[in-house]
Amino acid sequence: MASQSNEQVLKKINHAIESIRPYLIADGGDVELIEVTEELVVKVKLVGACQGCPFSMQTLKAGIEQAIRSEVPELKELVSV
Repeated sequence: MASQSNEQVLKKINHAIESIRPYLIADGGDVELIEVTEELVVKVKLVGACQGCPFSMQTLKAGIEQAIRSEVPELKELVSV
């Protein structure tokens, strides 16, 4: 991780997730942060209503990934596990 410490990056990712979490909870779902790799691949797990929702990929890419990318532009990829 170039100029930011692991702790700073993790804090920013958690902040981004917390900013979008109320919208997920309002629809009966949520997201759990599973892992952040050294290559800045963020692994999350969609839970509740989000797990199996036909729009989960859209939520993942357009919602969660964009929120994280706004905090951590160097994010390589967001994947659901």
